[in-house]
Amino acid sequence: MKDSDLPYGIEFTRLKKISHPKGDIFHALKASDTSFKGFGEAYFTTVNVGETKGWKLHQKMVLNLVAILGEVKFHFCNGNSEEVYSFSIGSDNYGRLTVPAGIWVAFSGVGKDINLVLNLASIEHDPNESINAPLERFSVN
Repeated sequence: MKDSDLPYGIEFTRLKKISHPKGDIFHALKASDTSFKGFGEAYFTTVNVGETKGWKLHQKMVLNLVAILGEVKFHFCNGNSEEVYSFSIGSDNYGRLTVPAGIWVAFSGVGKDINLVLNLASIEHDPNESINAPLERFSVN
């Protein structure tokens, strides 16, 4: 179900939303998906409208990012240049971004209300495997 390949080895996969009268079902990741690289942990994070979180580079972790509420604009840079690629996902473009290790990531809240992101990480959080940089490190658009 892979929809497109983006720069830096990032993949975007459209996901199913199943309407149900008592509440909808939102798919995220299956072990049979080609982008599944193992399971370490799942966590949610919010980003307020007009705010940007980042930059972070994971040296080992593969990210599987799904914006289940609102709209989130993700920004990516491979660090070899100052060029930043941005891609939005959320209610109107529901899907999963799979980001390999070694890519700088930041993300901005662009939805009107709650912007909620799920990360299905390939390994458990280890503060020694990631690098943080100030937001000014790369220009976000």
